Amino acid sequence: MTFKPLVFSGVQPTGHLHLGNYLGALRKFVALQDSHDCIYCVVDLHSLTATLVHDDLADQTRAITAAFLASGIDPQKHIVFNQSRVPQHAELAWIFNCVARIGWMNRMTQFKDKAGKDRENASLGLLAYPSLMAADILVYRATHVPVGDDQKQHLELTRDIAAKFNNDFSRRIGELGVGQPVEMGEETVNGFFPLTEPLIEGPATRVMSLRDGTRKMSKSDPSDLSRINLTDDADQIARKIKKAKTDPEPLPSDLEGLAGRPEAENLVGIYAALADTTRAAVIGDFGGRQFSEFKPALAELAVEKLAPVSAEMRRITADHAYVDGVLRAGGERAAALAEATMRDVRDIVGLLQG
Repeated sequence: MTFKPLVFSGVQPTGHLHLGNYLGALRKFVALQDSHDCIYCVVDLHSLTATLVHDDLADQTRAITAAFLASGIDPQKHIVFNQSRVPQHAELAWIFNCVARIGWMNRMTQFKDKAGKDRENASLGLLAYPSLMAADILVYRATHVPVGDDQKQHLELTRDIAAKFNNDFSRRIGELGVGQPVEMGEETVNGFFPLTEPLIEGPATRVMSLRDGTRKMSKSDPSDLSRINLTDDADQIARKIKKAKTDPEPLPSDLEGLAGRPEAENLVGIYAALADTTRAAVIGDFGGRQFSEFKPALAELAVEKLAPVSAEMRRITADHAYVDGVLRAGGERAAALAEATMRDVRDIVGLLQG
């Protein structure tokens, strides 16, 4: 017996989604619909760890939802909702706070980066962020999560939390008959939660800034020229690629020649991802050419692929009633699944219910 394959992933409603989000996440979300049952979530509770007081959290949530839909996610066949509609996420996160160890949280590199030197002044929510992320995934007992490299450590922590829960409550899970055998190293225990697997693939899983090839493309970068927003029109897309930082050398004749040239490597990777090809194939076509030839070709390709998504996203975002209806219906479906999990979790832990 195995866990039913299920994909879960979420996106924070903070700032504008950009090319990196599209290539690294949204396109994967769309592709996975053909082979898996999928649950895609706008994780609005997570956004409170970045900014507690929002002026436009509801509109940002709608914008992320519109990006999901404009990219091709089908809310009828799959589930699209915002996290705060399903309180079971927070309920399971509290139980996981009691399962996880402080030392595990302190080792999270994203906490160290975001908290900076003044870690004592960081919010408890920022420290416990990975516990809520684990609950987001495991409240549906999801088996796979498409993640970028920067979230891989958090998914490993999700597996650690699931493994500890399974191990600590193995006897109870067996008595209730709500689990199945799960291999943990050389030992097999009665497991309620799967050990979720990451899905990391593709030629541009990590898209870098157009102004600095050593830094990840980011919603929070103060320079709008550093990224292509999904709301950008064709002229803005072309202008940003034209202004993208490069070096004076032509493109190399082989992949090894990209070493030490972060801006060149980034633009080649973006082209490869947009064209659904390999970086080697791009070098085969453009090796030896100047950026003055390569950039117009990249701009044309980017406009072809992104402009229709941008236009559809703007159209959907303007229709609040439609977006809210999608989130409401998705939240109802998600809550039914989450509550089924939590009824078993409460019994496993020993909480009185019913």
